[in-house]
Amino acid sequence: MIEWKPLGTGARPVPQPVATPLVWAGAGAGALGLVALLNTVVGPDRPGLALTALSLLAALLGLCARFTAAPGTALLCWLFLNGFAIPPAGVLTWAGHRDTTWLACLLTAALIGTVLARLAHARAAYRRMAPGHARSDTTAGDGPYDS
Repeated sequence: MIEWKPLGTGARPVPQPVATPLVWAGAGAGALGLVALLNTVVGPDRPGLALTALSLLAALLGLCARFTAAPGTALLCWLFLNGFAIPPAGVLTWAGHRDTTWLACLLTAALIGTVLARLAHARAAYRRMAPGHARSDTTAGDGPYDS
């Protein structure tokens, strides 16, 4: 007779965030790839589309990062946005209001991704520790494969 038992009986820890240098490497490589792809497909004079794509990248990277990685992620994405997504390519410029807004948008996206990940992990940890969700041995034998 086969008796089904869960492999993990103790509390599972919340996953550790990825190291900040790895997140920044992903931001640099991802931003370079996205900007190059957008420049090839739609042309270099579409900063709104590039900002949207880089904001999504920053949010995705925020899902696996620490809060301290958000400013560096936003800055790396902004460097590729400013340097290669707007003409003249390869020249960094600072247009006060525009670039401040772009940096704020990228930072907000990275922070939103990190906050969403933390909330999801906290909710999952709470569900694992809530008293009504623990599996007891009284349900053994009620499954379709138990006989």
